[in-house]
Amino acid sequence: MKASLLLVLLTGSFVRAAGPGPAPVPPVATKFLNLFQELRQAEAQKGPAHKHVAFAITQTEINDYMRYSLRAVPRPGIDSITIKVFPTNYVSTFTMIDFDAVERWRPGTIPTLLRPILRGKKSIWVDYRFGAANFRGSFSVEKAYYNDIRIPAFVVEKVIAIVAARQPEHYDTSKPLPLPFGLRQMWTENQTVKGEN
Repeated sequence: MKASLLLVLLTGSFVRAAGPGPAPVPPVATKFLNLFQELRQAEAQKGPAHKHVAFAITQTEINDYMRYSLRAVPRPGIDSITIKVFPTNYVSTFTMIDFDAVERWRPGTIPTLLRPILRGKKSIWVDYRFGAANFRGSFSVEKAYYNDIRIPAFVVEKVIAIVAARQPEHYDTSKPLPLPFGLRQMWTENQTVKGEN
C-alpha cells in the first residue's frame, strides 16, 4: 500500500515492493510482495469482473516489513519507523528522521525555537488519523513530540511534505493521495490494518 505515507503515512510508502537485497527475503516480506502482486493482477483486470481482494495485516507484520524494506530500499530522510495501530483509523508512529537533511532540502522548515533540539537524526513520536475511501487517502496530524517537547502539527506536516516529495514516488501530501493497486478503502481495527479493492 504505497500510500502509507498515509498509514505512515499510513503504512504505505514503505509498504511496497523492495528491491533485491543482500539478505534472503523474510517470510513477512514474501507475504507483502504476494499481496502486492495479487492486488496488481486484480487492478489490471478492471471492470465488473475484477477479482475482489481483501486483506488484514497486523502491526507486527507492518513493522517487520518496514524494517526489511528500509534496509532493502533506503528512504531519503528516514532511518527507521515503528507504528502502533489503534481502532478508528488512528496510528501512532515513532520515526527516526534526519532533520539536517530536511533543512538542507528546504531551509527554514524547522522553526528557530526548535532548531536546537531538532538537529541531526532524531526520533519523533507522531499520532495520525487517516481516511482512506473511494480510492483516495488523507491524514491529519493529531499530536507530535520529541521526548516530552510538543511539536506543532503544522511543523510536522511541513516535514512530512518535504520528506514525502523526496521519495521515489514524489508524494504530494497537500492533496488526497491515490490509494495504490486499485485499493478502494483501508481502515484499522485493534492492531490491524484492513483493506479491499
